[in-house]
Parts: sequence; structure tokens; C-alpha cells
Amino acid sequence: MKLSPRDAPAYFRKPDPEAAGLLIYGEDAMRVALRRQEVIAALIGPSGEEEMRLERMSAAELRKEPARLIDAIKAQGFFPGPRVAFVEEGNDNVAAPVTTALADWQPGDAQIIVTAGQLKATSKLRKAFEAHPRAYAVGIYNDPPSRAEIEADLERAGLSRIDRSAGDALFALARSLDPGDFRQTVEKIALYKIGDEAPLSASEVALMAPTSTEADVDEILHVVAEGRTEEIGPVMQRLEAQGSNAVTLVIMATRHFRTLHAAASDPGGPQAGIGRVRPPVFGPRRDRMLRQAHGWGGRKLEQALTILTDTDLSLRSAGQTAPQMALVERALIRLAMLARR
Repeated sequence: MKLSPRDAPAYFRKPDPEAAGLLIYGEDAMRVALRRQEVIAALIGPSGEEEMRLERMSAAELRKEPARLIDAIKAQGFFPGPRVAFVEEGNDNVAAPVTTALADWQPGDAQIIVTAGQLKATSKLRKAFEAHPRAYAVGIYNDPPSRAEIEADLERAGLSRIDRSAGDALFALARSLDPGDFRQTVEKIALYKIGDEAPLSASEVALMAPTSTEADVDEILHVVAEGRTEEIGPVMQRLEAQGSNAVTLVIMATRHFRTLHAAASDPGGPQAGIGRVRPPVFGPRRDRMLRQAHGWGGRKLEQALTILTDTDLSLRSAGQTAPQMALVERALIRLAMLARR
């Protein structure tokens, strides 16, 4: 049977203990692995693997020993409780032994869990699960997580006291991070809030969010937008030492100033405009960019975007011989001076 994307999250949290098996397939191996972990944990509990109620095998191993899966689902362990036979990295090369195991499956046997990459609708492995009356198949796609999925992650981590701005920050973060990174961030936030009864705030979310060289890029953009000319040199030196790319810096600066321009040009004013930009801006960064949009105004921001476009064209010009980072630094200094007028 097919599981729809709408019904799949609920099934992952509470799978059918009487089912013959489940096929989870998708292009993103991390997303598939997270769902597989969730399902197996729900079926056999936290001590299932220690009690040897989980039998793992790769598709390559199953291909060499086709009878291994049937042996795994029929085997009786020393410990009572539900059992799982897990096949990793499945594909159509193991469709025959999986189909045979599903046909031989009886109530009381171990449940068959198979993970796979992207599978076509004509895949024999997909058809084996979709055609079986007591087995399920579900495709995992690279869509942003739904509100229900995000709320489930927060509930699992014990985060229930969240103010509205922090909720917006978390939802924006979930759409910008890989699922595994987001779950790790949520766990990190939950550890940070142990013993703290105050509601989670947006500033705390920003504090716990993953950091990278993008933090330094954000810093140079704020320095420029706030007209702090004297600070541009040191930050640019640090970015150059980190191996930052000149064209990338211009692209990110253009994105920043386009966001400011969209906010400043909104008919409802910058306050309304900053709330409409996508991807959304949250927390202290939102307040900072709102102040910048007020200070610049639409006309000066159009001049800033012209400077950045000209710089981008210069960097991509075949006849350009000047050091690229020097060209970018000069453009940023011009922008900072424009901000002070």
C-alpha cells in the first residue's frame, strides 16, 4: 500500500505493529535515514537493538545470500518483543528476495524495513510493497518540513514554552537546514533550556543556530549597511584568510540590499515590508535590518544595487586584471560612505 506524504509523518511516529513491512525511498539519504530510525525505534523501543531484536543487512549482503532475509524474519530471539529485519540501500537487484520474504511473511514474524534511493514507479521493489496488502511504501521528497513535523521535533525535545518570535525563527531555520542539522539544533536548544522556565526567545534560537563563515559575511554586510567604513578592512582581511570568494560576497551583498530595498519600498512601510520578505528574517537580525531600511530609503538603496551590479560585472569580465577582493572592498567602502550621507 502507498502512504501519502500527508499521512506518512503520523505513521513514522506510530507505525502499524502488525504490518509486514515498510519501504522508505527517496533522493536524500539523510531524510530517509532519519525516518527509518524513527520507525525502527517506534517498533522495537530503545532497547531493541541491545536485545538483538534488530537484524541489519545491506543490499549487497542480501544479494549474495538471498535466503538471509527469510531467515531473519523467521528467527526467534532470546528476548520477547517485536522484531525488525532491516535492509539498507535497497534497489531492484534485491527485489526478488524481498518479494519472496514478503510472500512468506506470517503474523509474528519480524517486520521488514527497507530503505532505498530514488525509485521509479516501475521499480520492482516499489511494486512489491505497494501490491502487498499488509506492507507500506512511502517516498521521501526534499520539500521543506511541514508545521506538524516541526512541532513534532520540538515536542520530542521537550520544547513547549516558545514565544511567537522564537517559533517564527525555528520554522525559518527548519526550512534552511538539512533535517539532521535541524534536529541537532533543536536538541542543542533543549539542553540549553534545561532548568530555565522562561519561554524560548528568538535571540536564544539565533545563539544556538549553526555558525559558519556566513557569520562573518553577515558581519561585513551589517558593517557596510550601517556606514562603519573603518571596520571594513579588518573584516575583509579575515574573510580573505578564510578563503571567501569575491563573487560570492557580491552575491550575498546584493541579496542583503535587495531585502532592504523590498522593505523600504513596501507601500505599508519598512515594518510591513520586512515581514513580507522571503526567506523570512527573524530575531535581532530582523530588527537590525529594519533600522537599516529606515536609514537608507528606497532611492539610496537603488544606487547601492547599481554599484553592486557594476562590481559583479567587473568581476566576471574576461579583461579584468585587478585583484578581485580589492574590487569588492572598494565597492563596499563606497556603499558605507553612501550610507553616511
